[in-house]
Amino acid sequence: MAHPVEDADERSPFGSLTADEFYARHSVTHGSDFITNSRGLKLFTQWWIPLAPIKPIGIIAIVHGFTGESSWFIQLTAVHFTKAGFITCAIDHQGHGFSEGLQYHIPDINPVVDDCISFFDAFRERHAPSLPSFLYAESLGGAIALLITLRQKSTIESSRPWNGVVLNGAMCGISAKFKPPWPLEHFLSLAAALIPTWRVVPTRGSIPEVSFKVDWKRKLATASPRRVVARPRAATAQELMRVCRELQERFDEVEVPLLIAHGGDDMICDPACVEELYRRAASKDKTLKIYPGMWHQLIGEPKENVELVFGDMVDWLRSRAAGDASPTAAGGE
Repeated sequence: MAHPVEDADERSPFGSLTADEFYARHSVTHGSDFITNSRGLKLFTQWWIPLAPIKPIGIIAIVHGFTGESSWFIQLTAVHFTKAGFITCAIDHQGHGFSEGLQYHIPDINPVVDDCISFFDAFRERHAPSLPSFLYAESLGGAIALLITLRQKSTIESSRPWNGVVLNGAMCGISAKFKPPWPLEHFLSLAAALIPTWRVVPTRGSIPEVSFKVDWKRKLATASPRRVVARPRAATAQELMRVCRELQERFDEVEVPLLIAHGGDDMICDPACVEELYRRAASKDKTLKIYPGMWHQLIGEPKENVELVFGDMVDWLRSRAAGDASPTAAGGE
């Protein structure tokens, strides 16, 4: 099953089609709505449902990464999963996509985790409370997804557990190749305290430049009218590094079934950190796939790599939706 990114071009995720034509071509319906969170921010949400004769076999909740949004590249992956039989939903984090909030500013990850839990639980209950449900997460979204499972595991009144999590380029540790150079990292807490929204943090290359291997996909990544290429804000950069430290301290608490997919040449999120997650996670069902030579954005690879990676993901999701967990496995392709 070809990934819908093959219909895109450097200007639009839908290529030459309108949105409605794109959804019809891939036999999915689409809906969207704004919700208001506990902080009074309007957050954009959307969902995709397979058309008959496809019968839904599960739900996938998508968690996008830092500077991402649910209406661009990740929407193509949402449609891919929907075509495979999953009702799929997503939310734009505060300051991202169509959601309100200071652009790309996340000084505290916990309210973002709360937003995801609130929307995803309501969506699962409304659309298919009896179907198995999964989290799919990219980059920073991977950290958020793990925090969701840890939060809900420890909360007595939480809803039913997740049947699995697919981590794509998860941010469990920021690569030294991308971190701000010394000594700025050591003064980051001071900058965050004094001017938290200051775009002061230099990185070793822009995110699209070091994430997308294929040139036209890199151009598409920056073509979104809601995306800007700018330095991270001080308090946000500090929080991202803190989240990595927190997760690394809690890897042993992770019990949810895991598929960890990561590019071997990822220059943003350190592959060694997800390897440590795999080793330490208490999950009885866990699979690690490090893809040699691939970059941070696996959808940004050449077609044959995209088909390999996302084919592995669909196979894993379908088998877990059917209750056929395979033995713990590690390796690359």
